[in-house]
Amino acid sequence: MKKLIWITLIAVLTAFAFFAPKPSAKAEELSPVKARAAYLMEKRTGETLYGQRENDPFPIASMVKIMTALLTFEEIEKGNLTPEETVVISDAAAGMGGSQMFLERGLAYPVTDLIKGVIVVSANDACVALAERISGSEESFVSKMNEKAKELGMVNTVFVNATGLPKEGGHSTARDVALMLRALTSHERYFDYSKIWLEDYVHPDGRITTFTNTNKFVRFYSECDGGKTGFTQEARFCLAASATRGDTKLISVVIGVEDSKTRFAESKRLLGYGFSHYKTEVLLKKGEIAFYAPVKRGATSELPCGVKEDLTVLSKTSAEGEDPDCSAEFYSLRAPIKKGDVVGECTLTVGEKKYTVPLIALTDVPKANLGDAYGKILEYWG
Repeated sequence: MKKLIWITLIAVLTAFAFFAPKPSAKAEELSPVKARAAYLMEKRTGETLYGQRENDPFPIASMVKIMTALLTFEEIEKGNLTPEETVVISDAAAGMGGSQMFLERGLAYPVTDLIKGVIVVSANDACVALAERISGSEESFVSKMNEKAKELGMVNTVFVNATGLPKEGGHSTARDVALMLRALTSHERYFDYSKIWLEDYVHPDGRITTFTNTNKFVRFYSECDGGKTGFTQEARFCLAASATRGDTKLISVVIGVEDSKTRFAESKRLLGYGFSHYKTEVLLKKGEIAFYAPVKRGATSELPCGVKEDLTVLSKTSAEGEDPDCSAEFYSLRAPIKKGDVVGECTLTVGEKKYTVPLIALTDVPKANLGDAYGKILEYWG
């Protein structure tokens, strides 16, 4: 790697581009996927590896629940909800049909159990219970879902309920579903649930319901670490899957497949293509010192800083490596500075590609006091 450089930047930095997905692409050496639409994304860089009608709107059935789970985790991280909190089940939630965890109306269930029901068994009753707790009603929660979709750049998605049950007007795209799953899998807590295969769940009243994960990939495809199935007569068979091999993390989506066996086979083929033809390398890791930024009027004149998220590059496995160029730009920094403050941005250039992530302070830097100033004078004249 070329020598890292410092550049002091006084103006406010422009928006970071690291998480912006790249334009659609058709993969070489991959025959058309047996689905209405398909999409393959490298999760860390957001780069498109394969697209097939990926921007065309279709019903997506229970893949809608990806957004329901995402908003639930966000409420937990904001402190508006806790996993241990209990939710009393309403008549509306208990009366939901389709896939369910068989909630009993009037009983109080921990939020963590409701999340498990959504992620593992695609429980419609748990979705409505969480929606009512977070927003007061499923209708209000749906508004929040659509707001989040816009925030994520899901440009052709409309949610009409929290479950994905058939209802006129609801649709999404393969690319939009990938963006949604990408956001969900950024929450580490999600993986506490996504890999559960089989579990006997004990209800508050002592009843037992056997949970079996609808996503067979978590058992039969070793690299799979999460995702969401979906099926209705209108949407046919759907699957969004996340998978990891080494530093490479992929997300695949298939919509409108004729049968369940084919949706898993085609998803496996998509992911296999991605892992065979592409690799991801982590060049700068979150939490590690990457640069020292100059600080004015601080107890120390240099601030250790690092990338807010892993800085990675994607390349074809057959491609020869290019020498990357890494640079940093900083705000004009003045103490006090708190650990975690955004202090600039880091840009990595590899050939024609550029990757940019925020830089954050890795330690606190308090204001200099008289003792600090005296010490610096002694150091200077020593």
